[in-house]
Amino acid sequence: MSVQGRLAFITGAGSGIGRAASQCLAREGAIVIAADKNVENAKETVNLLPKDNKHTPLQLSVENKDSVKLALDTVIKAYLKPPSIIVNAAGITRDNFLNKLSEEDFSEVLDVNLKGTFLILQTFANSIVENNVQEASIINVGSIVAKYGNIGQANYCASKAGVELLTKVASREYSKKGIRVNTVLPGMISTPMTAAVPEKVKAKFLTQIPLGRFGTPEEIAEVILFLASCRSSYVTGTSIEVTGGF
Repeated sequence: MSVQGRLAFITGAGSGIGRAASQCLAREGAIVIAADKNVENAKETVNLLPKDNKHTPLQLSVENKDSVKLALDTVIKAYLKPPSIIVNAAGITRDNFLNKLSEEDFSEVLDVNLKGTFLILQTFANSIVENNVQEASIINVGSIVAKYGNIGQANYCASKAGVELLTKVASREYSKKGIRVNTVLPGMISTPMTAAVPEKVKAKFLTQIPLGRFGTPEEIAEVILFLASCRSSYVTGTSIEVTGGF
């Protein structure tokens, strides 16, 4: 998939889609920086990767500008260049009905999912431009529920809708600099995040999925790999739904 030897920076790499993306990109020869708020989980991810490349676990709070800047500085110090593949997979949920949703839970989800994506995108894209890194690709993980809404997820849906539109603006602004920016919109995927969803809610979702099952993180990771590689060289500003037909 032509990511051999390229440097890939992945947030939320300690589990779920972020871990699967790390494994998928490393399998194809990329050097992975696995970043996560829980650095022990990031270390576990790196231990799962092929040992022939110098992969790195990294502690990162995406919603904190200083933490993001420190992460970039650490990468450049270690590898002498910024990564040419960025995967924004860090995300959280704080589900509740609107009439019970606290301001704190609303703000925290927006801070991590939307502001965090913005900070990573801006910080790393600017460094890519400054260092004249070629054929860069940024992949943001959104969600299909951001298109249709979902009961109990006003904060999550709003944050992921913002990610999709942020992606479209970024693709227009950075395309002339040679950076492609795209969004993947997963449907119901079996991850630690969706494990917390009540069984009756998951059962309702299942009835709306033509393929009759939930997806796997690996199925999302393969689409991320495509968007990271030169095989998607004419794809930017788009959103790819990976939903089983939902």
